[in-house]
Parts: sequence; structure tokens; C-alpha cells
Amino acid sequence: MTNDELIEALREAEAVQYGEFELSHGGTSDYYVDKYLFETDPTCLRLIAEAFAEEHGGEKLAGVALGAVPLVAVTSVETDTPYVIARKKAKGYGTAKRIEGRLEEGEEILVLEDIATTGKSALDAVEALRDAGAEVNRVLVVVNREEGAEERLAEADVELDALITADELLADR
Repeated sequence: MTNDELIEALREAEAVQYGEFELSHGGTSDYYVDKYLFETDPTCLRLIAEAFAEEHGGEKLAGVALGAVPLVAVTSVETDTPYVIARKKAKGYGTAKRIEGRLEEGEEILVLEDIATTGKSALDAVEALRDAGAEVNRVLVVVNREEGAEERLAEADVELDALITADELLADR
């Protein structure tokens, strides 16, 4: 799969939108990547799973709840690799876990995420996984909006890799 194929699929799924949008971190943007549109599109999911599989280094996978759960699930199937889910906070019922699934002390984990803007949700997941005893050195995202996530994660000794960047996504806008 090429970046152009994924960009075209995102556009065909109408996941790339233009206008004025408020982002989760409070800032605004003249474009928006709607993860729910690409995460519910089978063509996009297939391409993302294949691309994530190519970037997978054999680590156990982790998805950031809720947005990256479909991505980690299809990548798990594509790579035949188990995964865990990192919650934003522990639920107040049942097992009250922040990490769902089986995680062994010292396991190396690759965190999958949909979109990185500031990197806060990915960093929260990394911290939760590390607190649970995992070794996390890398986060892999579909789109890096190039708004500070790479630098923020680097401060925590985590490498950010992206299938596509905002520059690539917006190149022939």
C-alpha cells in the first residue's frame, strides 16, 4: 500500500473535511480528519491494517480506547498478534482496570492510535501501559497532524511513527 492509496481511501470515505473545526485540545483547524468515518469504512480499515502490519515489529499491540479499538482489532487479525486496550481512566465497575486484556510484566508494546495532534491521549496510554509493567517505545498513528505530538512523545522517550502526515494529506488540497 502506498500513502497515496490511503489518502485516496480517506478522501473517498469523506473522512477529510474542510471548514472551521474545534479540536479536542481546544484549538481550531481549517480541516478535520473524522476517525469515525475512516474507522467504519472497510476499505480504509483494510488498508490501515495492512500498513500497520508492515510497520509491526513483533510487539504485542495496544489500542487507545475508544478510537483506536477498531484499528488494533483489525491489525491483531492481520498480524495474528494479541492486543490490549488502554483506557483513558479505570472504569468504576467490574474489574476497574485501566488496561483490558492480558499483559505480562516487561512485555514490549506497540501503541496504535488514530490521529495524533498534541499526543496527549497516546502519552496517557503509554503511561498507563508503563505503570502496568509494559515496555513502550513506539506509537504508530494513521495521521500525524504535526502539531506537537512527536515532540511531546519524544520527551517520554517514545518514537512517533505515522502512516501519513498532515502535509501529505493536504498536499494537493
